[in-house]
Amino acid sequence: MTERSGYHDIACVLADEISELETGTKLASEHELMHRFGVGRASARAAVQELERRGLVRRVRGSGTFVNRPIDYLISHEQRPSWHRTVEAAGATPRSTVLSSDVRPASAREAAHLGVAPGTEVHHMRRLRFVDGNVAAIGDEWVTREALTELGSALRVEESLDELLRQMGRFDVVRSWCRIGTEVPAPEIADALEMNFVTPVWTVESINRDADTGVAVTYSMSWMRADMIRVVMEIGDRSVSNPLESQRRTGTFA
Repeated sequence: MTERSGYHDIACVLADEISELETGTKLASEHELMHRFGVGRASARAAVQELERRGLVRRVRGSGTFVNRPIDYLISHEQRPSWHRTVEAAGATPRSTVLSSDVRPASAREAAHLGVAPGTEVHHMRRLRFVDGNVAAIGDEWVTREALTELGSALRVEESLDELLRQMGRFDVVRSWCRIGTEVPAPEIADALEMNFVTPVWTVESINRDADTGVAVTYSMSWMRADMIRVVMEIGDRSVSNPLESQRRTGTFA
């Protein structure tokens, strides 16, 4: 392998090797790649960036580059609005850590989403979320006090807010509204996610309601590492609804 082979050929060789490695395995440094392939730093760095672009590796500031297997984070009417349940359904292990929890007056925006008057006291919580032990997302959640009188202490027993609302609040929580986008995160968010300041992340904003009463229970805003999570939205009914299509399939044209 020479400098003329280019970073693309180096990336292809490394991609084949990565396919045989466990998720989380640490890869060789740029300096080691330079010596192995006989190329300059620019080619070694470009090869790693190409692997990162393909989602095959993730880079952690101050730690190195690691084998990556992004999971599909499915948002649908059938999927419970739960980080833990969604990650488990994708075949990975979820975990969350509460960074802060308090009761505060709802801003005009938060109040509008929760259907309460501005200034109404609500629970606020910020949590760091993990996939297979790696930092993957951070999120803010607001919960009405009518739904739960105590939040912080309860979460020390049950990590899943969705499960907590079902057990203690007796709510059958469903996602009633969701907005998904991408943005370059603020420095504090990038720091928490252990990533550089110019890499875009997924943003997922949601309102969850009680299925029986339609009353808003929680409002949340999350930032997810795009190299670790693919946000997938599934809407509509996959069954045949077009009469002509149904007739074509069954051969029952009039």
